[in-house]
Amino acid sequence: MSNDHHYTEREIRTIALAVITGVFFGGVATGVAFPTLPLLDDHLAISAVMLSVILSANRIARLVMNTPAGAIVDRLGARWPMICGLFTQAAAPFGYIIGLGVPTTLIALPGGATISIPGVVFVLARLFWGIGSAFVFIGAFATISHVTTNQNRGRWISYMRGGQSLGFPTGLVVGGVVADLFDIQTAFLVAGVLALAAGVTAALVLPDVHRGGADDGVTLRSLPGLVARQPIVLAVGIGNFSVRFLWGGIILSTMARFASDHAIRLASFEAAGISGLVMAIGVLCSGSATLATGKLSDRVGNRSILTVPAFCSMAAGFVVLAIGRSVEPLVGAIVCIGLGMGVAAPSLLAILGDLTPGDELGRMGGIYNGMGDVGLSLGPLVAVPAVDLWFGYRNTYLLCAVLLCGCLLVVSVPLFRRTAASRSNATVPTDGDD
Repeated sequence: MSNDHHYTEREIRTIALAVITGVFFGGVATGVAFPTLPLLDDHLAISAVMLSVILSANRIARLVMNTPAGAIVDRLGARWPMICGLFTQAAAPFGYIIGLGVPTTLIALPGGATISIPGVVFVLARLFWGIGSAFVFIGAFATISHVTTNQNRGRWISYMRGGQSLGFPTGLVVGGVVADLFDIQTAFLVAGVLALAAGVTAALVLPDVHRGGADDGVTLRSLPGLVARQPIVLAVGIGNFSVRFLWGGIILSTMARFASDHAIRLASFEAAGISGLVMAIGVLCSGSATLATGKLSDRVGNRSILTVPAFCSMAAGFVVLAIGRSVEPLVGAIVCIGLGMGVAAPSLLAILGDLTPGDELGRMGGIYNGMGDVGLSLGPLVAVPAVDLWFGYRNTYLLCAVLLCGCLLVVSVPLFRRTAASRSNATVPTDGDD
């Protein structure tokens, strides 16, 4: 992918910092919801099922919006869609505050079911969040890809992904601490202010790096044809799907149950404490690896080669999980999985930026993000019945390792060949170069 304008390192830094601020504070505001919303079921007069719907509504909305958001970014450019996405995200925490204040009146639904007005408000707020986050991620990816080149894209993509990855656990801490020191409403207010600050920062600093111009609409039915024209996006998307499915689905959904069923203990920590501790270690390892991967991927001749140790590290982690029954192998396994995920995610995104034409970055970013969201959504649905009913922990984790070995064949090999061919074609002189 080539740029019409060459951006200096200082310009790239300024633009990237605005983008990173947006995705980081967006992650913070997302994280604030998780230690607070589960405590509100009685206050909001909602059932456990309704609470699950509220927590997953943003992911459902983002999954639906990825494709149209990508088309809009390609048509209008990345600046205004991303800014609008940031302010749309900022509306969600203030929607939570409204939901806390409305009457807990129950509304009758067909079939005899009921739903509370606060529950409706929270679902709408979460839907707003999901719509905004689709535009923020795709706009951030398109912006970073437009202002960078193949020689420095990996570093700035990794910084952007690192900001996104570290924002969520930061939000978990901020939400829990502020709610304990003050109250839940204050925690939501802090999240909303941070999200607004990100939108204002982007509006003041983010330039119009790409004015768009692609006017062909993209719908779900047109995706197969789009992928057929750029088949490499399917390999990148499969890699993103696998990483998100295994971490956001299998690991996060089974870790507490795994520790409980195998009576894993550490000092005064039991299943919940152990799972929280090891997942925090995994997030830190992933974030650290993400930040370190960027410069390395810019220095290697073909950044797709980094997906090989990444998938192998994750596969090794799942093998250790399958055979380990104590704290030490559990921590070691999560470290391997976290490091592998931290290397794979920014490498795949940078490769997508390398190989995608500038006027298709939004749409291809939407496909990439959509496949990741499918993995995040499908993982929890599969994880619990897999370990409880179908295969058991050992076989489930071994199957996860097999899936990652399959990624070496369907993701790493095609990406390596395509990237090598692109580099080879770029070095072949034309008649005009003689």
